[in-house]
Amino acid sequence: MTDVNNANPVDPLLSSGEDMGVIAVKKRYEGLIAVRTKAIKGKGSWYWAHLEPVLIQNPETNLPKAVKLKCTLCDAAFSASNPSRTATEHLKRGTCPNFGSVLRPISQLPPLASPSSQNHRKRSSPVQTTGTSSSSQQFGLVDTSSRFCGEMGYSPVQTAQAIVTHTGLNQQHLMLSGGKDDFGALAMLEDSVKRLKSLKGSPGPALSKDQVDSAFNLLADWFYESCGTVTLSSLEHPKFKAFLNQVGLPAVSRKDFVGEKLDSKFEEARVESEARIRDAAFFQVSSDGWGRDICKYGEDTVLKFIVNLPNGTNVFHKAVYKGGLVPSEYAEEVLRDTIKGLCGNVVQRCAGVVSDKYKGKALRNLEIQNHWMVNLSCQLHGFISLLKDFGRELPLFKTVTDNCFKIANLFNSKSQIRNHFRKFRSHGVELAGLIRVPSADCNLSKDYGPVIAMLEDILSYARILQLIVLDDSYKVSCIEDPVAKEVAEMIQDVGFWNDVEAVHSLVKLIKEMTDDIEVERPLVGQCLLLWEELRAKVKDWSAKFSIAEGPIEKIIDSRFKRNYHPAWSAAFVLDPLYLVRDASGKYLPPFKRLTHDQEKDIDKLITRLVPREEAPIALMELMKWRSEGLDPLYAQAVQVKQRDLVTGRMKIANPQSSRLVWETCLKEFKSLGKVAVRLLFLQATSCGFKCNWSFMRWVSLQRHSRVGMDRAQRMIFIAAHAKLEKRDFSSDEEKDAEMFTTANGEDDMFNEVFVDAPSV
Repeated sequence: MTDVNNANPVDPLLSSGEDMGVIAVKKRYEGLIAVRTKAIKGKGSWYWAHLEPVLIQNPETNLPKAVKLKCTLCDAAFSASNPSRTATEHLKRGTCPNFGSVLRPISQLPPLASPSSQNHRKRSSPVQTTGTSSSSQQFGLVDTSSRFCGEMGYSPVQTAQAIVTHTGLNQQHLMLSGGKDDFGALAMLEDSVKRLKSLKGSPGPALSKDQVDSAFNLLADWFYESCGTVTLSSLEHPKFKAFLNQVGLPAVSRKDFVGEKLDSKFEEARVESEARIRDAAFFQVSSDGWGRDICKYGEDTVLKFIVNLPNGTNVFHKAVYKGGLVPSEYAEEVLRDTIKGLCGNVVQRCAGVVSDKYKGKALRNLEIQNHWMVNLSCQLHGFISLLKDFGRELPLFKTVTDNCFKIANLFNSKSQIRNHFRKFRSHGVELAGLIRVPSADCNLSKDYGPVIAMLEDILSYARILQLIVLDDSYKVSCIEDPVAKEVAEMIQDVGFWNDVEAVHSLVKLIKEMTDDIEVERPLVGQCLLLWEELRAKVKDWSAKFSIAEGPIEKIIDSRFKRNYHPAWSAAFVLDPLYLVRDASGKYLPPFKRLTHDQEKDIDKLITRLVPREEAPIALMELMKWRSEGLDPLYAQAVQVKQRDLVTGRMKIANPQSSRLVWETCLKEFKSLGKVAVRLLFLQATSCGFKCNWSFMRWVSLQRHSRVGMDRAQRMIFIAAHAKLEKRDFSSDEEKDAEMFTTANGEDDMFNEVFVDAPSV
């Protein structure tokens, strides 16, 4: 054999490859450190608290050669290729000798003892296992009480140590008349003693009155701002009371949070909101909740009214219990009373209303009665309604829906065929259960959501469905069942999957745009551009899937006309943000992008919004604006963009500059300027503060109690005021759902990247 010492030296040409290996190891180490850091902050998997990435260096070159995972409990080292698997095998399955004695999460700890009971009790020394017999006796003790421990939330080690500590006897000599099973009952007895002593013991660290008041004030803020996520009953939960006692705070009662404290917080928020509304020369009223009645206890049981101010601030005004579908006349009455309550005798301060319903009647009537108003329908609901339009009017949607129904009903209803799913689980397809199908009482013309869920399931099962229909046992089913044969032919047809993918892609396209609209909250001047963007994306979609553009363009045009308002065109050409530089260097409004009818709409709108005697002057000023535009320096300043730190997108640096230019630099346009400043700040969506579902159910139950409804409205007001102050338009349930879907995503990503890495 060749001596190892006489082996050929490494070729110098391989040094570059070695450098690449060092870089890869470093990147891998830094990536794991980043994941662990996030996890320790609460944004990752639990096991990172016990596993630490370690960089192993080559003793000869002093360069990194590998990455290991070190257990911080027992110092054992493992491969870093799959942290999740390492955690399962080493920690969860009991390989680590110290994992069982680590402090458990708060929700799993045994009841807390008071400081006095801990200080006046001698601490027992750790149990030693010096001999074989004593060791086996110890583990026998733990095992006999393991069943009890699992039910009560104690670990076996904790139970054994508790018995030794509280009885003062060595467990090796402890004999009970009931045998080994008595150890569980003994642990319960000792736990009862601890509870009684903790009640008699002194409370936690003494706090001053100011500290207690400050703590409860913060607690009240948190409770009200959660708007039902934290229930009133949870304030009197025994564990929460024990927590307050442990930190030195007195117990609280539900009544403390629905009495004077609630009134004072509400009054504080109301005074601040009213002061902001008074300071504004004019405003827009946003009304949300008219348009949907999804379920009995949904968010739509409450109408929310928000005041949009010219400086971009949103102020919550009130919440009104709706209870169900309401006629247009009632909506008009509620809106009129709301405007009057906000404006008093100066109704002209209300520049308009944006609502998720009643554009054709209630909003139109208010415009006729108040010529200075611009009342808009919500763009978010307009885009969502497109999906309903496609489902009703686009033949492709109907064909795909019917075909997916056949597949879903066959595999859900026939047990023999459904059993084929289990056979192919080994092919890497994780099956959640039955294919989701819309319920029999679901009106697909009004709610296309269940169909979308069915399409997603069909697409996710595509691979396994194709395997099933090729299986011999399924072919036998086709002989007996003609529907099974038809479904098999459909699944094997490439055209079917192309159509399903096309429909799903179009739905995804609309959803992405609605998500952006909900986050960005566009102004009225952006509406035309949004629909232009939609048309361009749909055109690309049609080309990709070889689908005729005509039918879908017709549906989009129909929905556009139903949502369109002349203010879209007027705001678009009056906003300096959209000025275009011509060949001479002037920045001119983009009239060329409008149709002839849209130009006429602008003239009519301006004539309506200004006093009759000023109408000719305003139109002359519009002609001057069209020909001269804005000073190039100011136009460029308005259009300056910067990158948003949250989304990473480029956004306008100063959104208020469009309106401010009209109020300062363009004062010569006296009549047209009045129209511009009242148009440019108008928001095109009515979506605002979101309540969580559990709270809305509670509100619905309080509808027959005047006192209960008043308290509910006050709590909504406080929560909405705080959220709008932070410009937080999401719900806590959405945040929780996002956290659960992404909590393990980072580790899974790293596992995929490094799963094929060599073990070191």
